[in-house]
Amino acid sequence: MLAITEGIVLHFIKYGESSVIATIYTREFGRQSYIVNAARSKKSKNKASLLQPLFLVDLVTYQKQNRDIQRVKEIKSKQAYQTIPFDIAKSTQAIFISEMLYKTLNEQESFPEMFDFIKNSLLYFDLMEKGFANFHLYFLFRLSGYLGFLPDTNPVGFEAWFDLRKGALVPFEPSHPLFINKEVTEYFCKLSTLKIKELANLNISRILRESLLTKLIEYFQLHFESLGEIKSRGVLKEVFE
Repeated sequence: MLAITEGIVLHFIKYGESSVIATIYTREFGRQSYIVNAARSKKSKNKASLLQPLFLVDLVTYQKQNRDIQRVKEIKSKQAYQTIPFDIAKSTQAIFISEMLYKTLNEQESFPEMFDFIKNSLLYFDLMEKGFANFHLYFLFRLSGYLGFLPDTNPVGFEAWFDLRKGALVPFEPSHPLFINKEVTEYFCKLSTLKIKELANLNISRILRESLLTKLIEYFQLHFESLGEIKSRGVLKEVFE
């Protein structure tokens, strides 16, 4: 059947002489793989330009149940970004976030609330002039809630460490290595109440930002054993140094 949906591009690979297989997170069908015919041909350069990390697209597809790869009839831009493709700090974060989403969004079913969170967050990120260096931290923290493992940051006492295994604050330093130290925990907890429009108020050093990201990735790895190494992490680190 023909279906119409919005999508967020996560990844694509070359297929045949001129086509691609694109992994797109859709509002109506969740994660889907689509063959986009002639996307790399000289006559269809516009199609290839639409398949950059996290680009928002409108799709008309031939949708069949129990098929691993669907086909695209039409693809066009939903809303073009104004700054993400042209700002190195933003585009690098977009590549990192797309890799995280590609490795964690596995369900082939509709989850409109999560789709809208991702889409609206990206559109706001595109317009941000201040504080956007911390966007990926905010985004991963909030994403964890939609994926079912939002950290419990309810206070437990005068001192606190965040136990990654328990997903909660504890009043003592855990005996295992999967925890966040007191200093970084303070900023980790700030992420739980911070609104996206308040990101410019999160004053954090480069070293602390890197530590927070390390622990957020470790937290995701505990819930996704197949997450593995995040290859775009190294480039992200270089950009912020």
